[in-house]
Amino acid sequence: MKTLLNLSLAAMILTGGAFLYADDEREEHEHHRSSMVAQPVTPQEKSTVALYTKECGACHMAYQPQVLPKRSWEKTMKMLDNHFGSDATLDPQDHKTIQNYLVSHASKNDQMSDIKGNIALRISETPYFIREHREVSKKMVTQPAVKSFANCNACHTQATNGSYREREVRIPNYAHWEE
Repeated sequence: MKTLLNLSLAAMILTGGAFLYADDEREEHEHHRSSMVAQPVTPQEKSTVALYTKECGACHMAYQPQVLPKRSWEKTMKMLDNHFGSDATLDPQDHKTIQNYLVSHASKNDQMSDIKGNIALRISETPYFIREHREVSKKMVTQPAVKSFANCNACHTQATNGSYREREVRIPNYAHWEE
């Protein structure tokens, strides 16, 4: 009887664990499936994305506009003359085009702030980012192959396509993330 009870308990735990794992996978899939890159459909949208990628992607990954809310992009675009220590000033027409693109595709979550409640300018300062990267050690990030959290595509193999799924993470010089 005790053996049967133990087997039943083990089966319940294993089955529950399987359902929890499936729920986590579904939640991750749903979050990432709907949250990032919308494919440009008109020639104008393609031209705007190409301009954004050329101008902003010259120094860092051209982040998907959905990673920050409208207020963050507006503040960032106002400060291009001192963009995290660099002068990223654009010609006025390109500035307007890129700002319109970022603002119109920004996250609808206007509550996204840094941990002190200010408008987040760095994606890496948002509570969501901090929660998602809490297990990543400083030495994994500061190594020459990665350099900083700003270099998303160093570890997220599909970041430029808007996918940040854990199963696609490969931290250079470390084993597969999920192993």
